[in-house]
Amino acid sequence: MHSRPRPEISSASLHILAMAFMLCDHLWGTIVPGNDWLTCIGRLAFPIFAFLLVEGYFHTSDLKGYARRLFLFAILSELPFNLAMGSSLFYPIHQNVLWTFLMALGFLHWNERARKSGKLWKRIAVGILSVLLGYLAGLLTMADFYQAGILTVLVFYFFRGTTWWQRAGQLLCLWYLNVEMLSGFAYELQLFGETFFLTRQGLALLALVPIWLYRGRQGHHSKEFRYFCYAFYPAHLLLLGLLKVL
Repeated sequence: MHSRPRPEISSASLHILAMAFMLCDHLWGTIVPGNDWLTCIGRLAFPIFAFLLVEGYFHTSDLKGYARRLFLFAILSELPFNLAMGSSLFYPIHQNVLWTFLMALGFLHWNERARKSGKLWKRIAVGILSVLLGYLAGLLTMADFYQAGILTVLVFYFFRGTTWWQRAGQLLCLWYLNVEMLSGFAYELQLFGETFFLTRQGLALLALVPIWLYRGRQGHHSKEFRYFCYAFYPAHLLLLGLLKVL
């Protein structure tokens, strides 16, 4: 008797899912406001992208090239982001999410260098400092998702793996970052005569379902697909921004 194969999802499929979720959220934020179901779905995008950044860090053979691509597309995305989110070419109070990921990538590398040093005290010190400095960097630069954005990436780094305690760490930390730190709008629910509040941002925890179905399989991979994933971000923002202001 053959055992039934466990369900799994590839890295390529995770990228496509995250882009679809992000598009839903940005549609809600630009040309179809008021459709809350779109932004509820959109909450799942960022944790998946954060998880993929960590996986990308460990699988890339050219870290400098990885960082250069993030930097290049962060620059290319800034005006489309400003147009879509601020209805202006100049929007200094909010920066696009690729800056968040670029800063987070630096903190990942710093922690990895400390880990490879073999010194426990150094790993602990760098880990604590990266959390504190990551918090400040996200807050002061006003990059998308602010301090919680960089910390989410660090969560997937510190708890990278599939053991029960690593997944419990991911769940608890994402709960704190999304429900306590980001908080925001909450839906009032009546259940068994009691009133409960479900924070919209808390729906981001559902992203752990597809993330936990990933078992290391890359899936479709090509240079064209990789650049499509990068270009999708500024391209869809530019289109939505133009539709919003016209």
